[in-house]
Amino acid sequence: MTTARRIDGKAKAEQLAESITGQTASLLKKHGITPGLAVVIIGEDPASKVYVRNKKRRAEACGFYSVQHTLPANVSQPEVLKLLDDLNHDNAIHGILVQLPLPGHLDEQAITQSISPSKDVDGFHFINIGKLTAGHTADAFVPCTPAGCMLMIEDELGPDLSGLNAVIIGRSNIVGKPMASLLMQRNATITVAHSRTRDLPGVVRNSDIVVAAVGRPNMVKADWVKPGAVIIDVGINRIEETIDGESRSRLTGDVDYDAVCAVAGAITPVPGGVGPMTITMLMFNTLRSARLSAGLED
Repeated sequence: MTTARRIDGKAKAEQLAESITGQTASLLKKHGITPGLAVVIIGEDPASKVYVRNKKRRAEACGFYSVQHTLPANVSQPEVLKLLDDLNHDNAIHGILVQLPLPGHLDEQAITQSISPSKDVDGFHFINIGKLTAGHTADAFVPCTPAGCMLMIEDELGPDLSGLNAVIIGRSNIVGKPMASLLMQRNATITVAHSRTRDLPGVVRNSDIVVAAVGRPNMVKADWVKPGAVIIDVGINRIEETIDGESRSRLTGDVDYDAVCAVAGAITPVPGGVGPMTITMLMFNTLRSARLSAGLED
């Protein structure tokens, strides 16, 4: 039985972070600029706190100026917008992100769209989305998860995906749609599948590249997968298991990893696959923003 290559996102992220750290030191030495990243977290969501802590740790390790603004869950919309306006005008800050999800009384779209496109290192602003869709990414920011996925796909298959079929399961603005734009730019033939897709297993079975991003544990089964396909599992699902009478939770992806390993050519694990790359691509975007703000060639 063949076993798929394990795509080690953690090792790839460390390698990329090392490069970012070196470039950051060089930017300071040659131009006196330190990339600045501001993270805004609202409320007490435990998962969000973990993500923010990891982002701050990585930013500091890369040599960035890192700022965290922690706001109470009942903060008003005008207060959030005032903070973002201040950060937009702060020359020491090159990247701004608001950790999602937000408390229900806040307007997520109004908040994400109030971040300056030139500091929108999450790539959520409509201007950055439009540039990505049009293929004009020279001064645009690509959402971090799709950007990281793309690097891992290129490691496996090269930069030109001509003649290959790719399916993205999930059509979110954060992963599915930008992933489709990136894959099209590399000449792959794209299907974006979702809850209304007929015969999803058949669609997946015809694909050389599968990006699973729906948030349903172990949904993609081995008999869905074309032999030798590259599988990128974006899903992060916490499931409860009973082991020796004890209830424990563990993380799993959208792909039935153990079974699919026997069919696929390469696959990302969960955890240790896409997640570390997402955080490192945030650092990549922030460094890029700092360079662009100084008029340096990208």
